Amino acid sequence: MAKNLLEQLREVTVVVADTGDIQAIETFKPRDATTNPSLITAAAQMPQYQGIVDDTLKGARATLGAAASAAEVVTLAFDRLAVSFGLKILEIIEGRVSTEVDARLSYDTEGTIAKGRDLIKQYEAAGISKERVLIKIAATWEGIQAAAVLEKEGIHTNLTLLFGLHQAIACAENGITLISPFVGRILDWYKKDTGRDSYAPTEDPGVLSVTEIYNYYKKFGYKTEVMGASFRNIGEITELAGSDLLTIAPSLLAELQSVEGDLPRKLDPANAVNATIEKITVDKATFDRMHEENRMAKEKLAEGIDGFAKALEALEKLLSERLASLEA
Repeated sequence: MAKNLLEQLREVTVVVADTGDIQAIETFKPRDATTNPSLITAAAQMPQYQGIVDDTLKGARATLGAAASAAEVVTLAFDRLAVSFGLKILEIIEGRVSTEVDARLSYDTEGTIAKGRDLIKQYEAAGISKERVLIKIAATWEGIQAAAVLEKEGIHTNLTLLFGLHQAIACAENGITLISPFVGRILDWYKKDTGRDSYAPTEDPGVLSVTEIYNYYKKFGYKTEVMGASFRNIGEITELAGSDLLTIAPSLLAELQSVEGDLPRKLDPANAVNATIEKITVDKATFDRMHEENRMAKEKLAEGIDGFAKALEALEKLLSERLASLEA
């Protein structure tokens, strides 16, 4: 019996679900799952997850007491909600969940370290080992330095909003567990910048970026895992078959599952070892210079942080309204 593309992909790549939708995770049974502020905010508005939101708000009220202001309760519930979703997800999957630090701390090294430690403390208080959690941090220079500190403490990290080789090299040199280069958002930028309607999968700028990072890591023996993210179509996914991991939205997982055909491995460590690649050492000055020269990475990182921050503000508003409704 012929295998579908998703079955074949799983033979060469760890498939991760990119969603806060717990029902979707139950359907596709990925090894790992990732979330971000936009996904958590979207999930929190779904009727089927209202119980998670309400329980988190009630728990925050119980912790702080009747005398606490609504603003204080919402702040605590906001801090706990991503972990509440993470705990539900971990009941389904056998691997790790990625939980994101507040995007508004993306340029605050000490604030990111403190928030990462707090998230792990919440998981451990619920009986979850830190080995099953990846703390997700934006790949700014400050975020990478924070992640390096957390890694030394045995807290594993996932560096997100990654658009350039300079970010990837800095992560590898600082011992980061995993990176999430954003394939689709890179494609979005190039389509807008060039005025092109589309790119073939083999020349997709996001695919080429992840391929370059993967080959660089394997050539020089870095242990940091590459997890392609933010896909726009299954062509991008099939061109990256063989990547360490790929985190994929439920709609694209369903499409991969519905298509039969041959899926050759495109990324392979054996090929990378023989590639001609220049080694680059990335200190802060080099990082800043390369970031400034890469207009796409500079614009998309800033845009991504701003988008996640706005999603968090929307979540705070949602929690305020729900608390008022609960306590009316």
